Parts: sequence; structure tokens; C-alpha cells
Amino acid sequence: MRQKVYIETSVVSYYTARISRDVVVAGHQQVTQEFWQCLDSRFEPFVSALVIEEAGRGDAVLAGRRLDAIKAFPVIEHGNLAEHLAKEIMLHRGIPEAYPEDALHIALAAMAGIEFLVTWNFPHINNPFTRMTIRQTVENNGYVCPELVSPDELMGGDE
Repeated sequence: MRQKVYIETSVVSYYTARISRDVVVAGHQQVTQEFWQCLDSRFEPFVSALVIEEAGRGDAVLAGRRLDAIKAFPVIEHGNLAEHLAKEIMLHRGIPEAYPEDALHIALAAMAGIEFLVTWNFPHINNPFTRMTIRQTVENNGYVCPELVSPDELMGGDE
């Protein structure tokens, strides 16, 4: 059975970006390419309207690549309940108030019953110092929190 994964915008960006000269970024891009190849066989990918909105920003050519990469994925819609959960995550300091979209990604994935939220966003989403607060807040609101992981963490057991 394939596991459900929410593809956060940073992963889409790494997948479609020009190859970086920065060794760390280039490594992330390579792992993201490998992860993308497993989407059909091991994982069931989802995005949200928020991911589509964020992917469509910026340079038109790069935005087009990002949108093409995710166009076949099912889209999670959001409403007031997701907004409320995102505010709860920020209220409990799981995500800084200056980054409401990051909290909304987590809320959307939790409310949709997604098993893994895949991201390269270490400062706000996949942060070991706030992960427990995020999980506790999501669960206190009646949802199961998805595992917050990077593509390389998710692919780690693939040897």
C-alpha cells in the first residue's frame, strides 16, 4: 500500500530548479529527483491549493515548470477549519506568526489524513525544536499529525 505524502512547495521548487552550484542545495536537488521517481510506486502524492498558489509565484518559466510538475496530483482544498488549526499551531508557537502559510501546510495535511508532509523547510516546518509542539497542538485539536520529513529522511530506508 502506498503511503500518502503531502508535497510542500519547497520540494517542488528543488525538483524543478536549475542545478545549484551550492553543494548542499545540489545534494537536496538530487535526493528530490530520486524521491520524485518513487511517487508512483511507493507514495501517493497530494498538494493543496496553497502549494499551487505558491508554486505559481515568481519567474514565469520556473513557475510553469513547478505547476507542470504537480498538475496530476490530487489537490486538498481548505476552509475555515484548516485556518483555525493553523492559527492554533501559531498560537502555541509551533510556527512563527510571520509564516502562516507554513502552519497552513501542516493543518491541511493533518486534516486530510496524510501520513507524511515532505519539505525542505527546516527553519519552520521540519524543525526539531518545534516538531513536538506542532504534533501536540495538532493532536490536541483532534487530528493525527503527519510526520514532518525531508525527502532524504523519507527515502532513508530505501537501501
